[in-house]
Amino acid sequence: MEVPEGLLECERCGLSRSRTRVVVGSGPAEPTLLVIGEAPGRTEDEGGLPFIGRSGRLLFTLIEEVMGLSRDRCYVTNVVKCRPPNNRTPTRAEVGACRPWLRWQFEHVRPRAVLTLGLVAGQSVLGFSAPMGAMHGRLVTVAGRPGLGTYHPAAALRNGPSLVEVMRVDLATLREAMGA
Repeated sequence: MEVPEGLLECERCGLSRSRTRVVVGSGPAEPTLLVIGEAPGRTEDEGGLPFIGRSGRLLFTLIEEVMGLSRDRCYVTNVVKCRPPNNRTPTRAEVGACRPWLRWQFEHVRPRAVLTLGLVAGQSVLGFSAPMGAMHGRLVTVAGRPGLGTYHPAAALRNGPSLVEVMRVDLATLREAMGA
């Protein structure tokens, strides 16, 4: 898929000074699922693709097991396109600076459904205002499509099997909303 003009040279926020590369996103233009995370981590900053580390392996294992979707049927991106130092949470200003890039992706990627991972993505895309524990698994409409937020797979790696099970239930809810 094409890259919006200016994104690879973007200097809208301070993250541009510490990144190795801009992590745009990857996947087909008409995916079954649009997956949106928070920000690239170290592995993604080095590799140039979103969700290619441990979190990505867990995420796509769950998506395949629960939803029956392989990664090649998903478009994967992040709210923020550059890695925050030490994988810290992106600031509101950084999220705002990247908002036009995410808006461009929404206009050019036509998914059947949207999945956000973590609170920052849930706030930015789905309008979450409460903590993730209160918001995960709730269906909303995003640009006329079913959308749902769940925990970030990095949180599941840190917190263990009980959070992985919560993610499974959330993914099953989205699968049902898609009529799959």
